[in-house]
Order: sequence, then C-alpha cells, then structure tokens
Amino acid sequence: MTGALFEISFFLAAPFWLLMILAPNWRPTARVAASPLTVLPVLALYLIMAVPVFPELWDAVRSPDIDTFRDLMALANGAGAIWAQVIAWDLLLGQWMYLEGRRLGISPLVMGPLLVLTILLSPFGLLAFLAMRAALRTRTRPGSVVPDRVGGTTLP
Repeated sequence: MTGALFEISFFLAAPFWLLMILAPNWRPTARVAASPLTVLPVLALYLIMAVPVFPELWDAVRSPDIDTFRDLMALANGAGAIWAQVIAWDLLLGQWMYLEGRRLGISPLVMGPLLVLTILLSPFGLLAFLAMRAALRTRTRPGSVVPDRVGGTTLP
C-alpha cells in the first residue's frame, strides 16, 4: 500500500503543476496557485504514511543525524512520508515562483521550464529563479516599483 501512496502523492500535485506550466494565463490558475490548500491532499497522504512510523520520524527530527535519518528512510512508510513532504514543499515553492514570476512580468515561456526544473530538482529551480529575480530587480530604476498587476489582472 505504501508504494501506491508514494506514487499517488505526485499525481495529487500534478494538476496544479500542469495549470501553472500549461495554462499560466488562465484566470483560475492564479487563484489556484495563490491557495496553500493545494497541498492538503498530499499532506493527508503524508499523515497516512507518517503516523505508523512516528517514533522513528520523531527520532530523526528531534536529534537529526545521518544514521537516524537513514534508518527512517529504510522504512517504506518513512521514505513515503518524506517523499510526500518533498512533493508538498515543492508544490508550495512552485506556486510562489509562479505568482512571483507573474508579478515580475516574466514570460510563461521562461517560467514553464523553470517550473519543470523545480518539479525535478527544486533547489536548482529555486536558485535559477532567485538569480533571475535578482537580475530583474537590479534592472529596474531606483524608485520604480514592480507592479502587482500583470496583463490587467490583479494578483492576490
């Protein structure tokens, strides 16, 4: 059962990623991306997998060391819970990047590949996005403000 839950965790997040990548200018996409509730289904799976191994999980976070974490990851539910946590975190990170990219006026043709990179290797995607964001901020004139509106749509 843990294997199925492991697989399902990504499929629960995939529709939100697809909206941000394939329908970035569709009005409901920004509303959906502005909600932290998108991660609730993945977090439900996290709880299902984490509760049975809670003592091991608690040991791993209470006093973190590589051996304790390795012991947790050797358990199917431990690895599944950590995977679901990563999926939820990556989705929230992607939602922030999507909204910030819209606020900054970054083309969806640039943001799409960045979001795909974030799905696969979130630290690399985040670093690339932060570098782009910093470069865009330095190109604006002093005193100018990046608008909170993109294409006539007010962002939440």
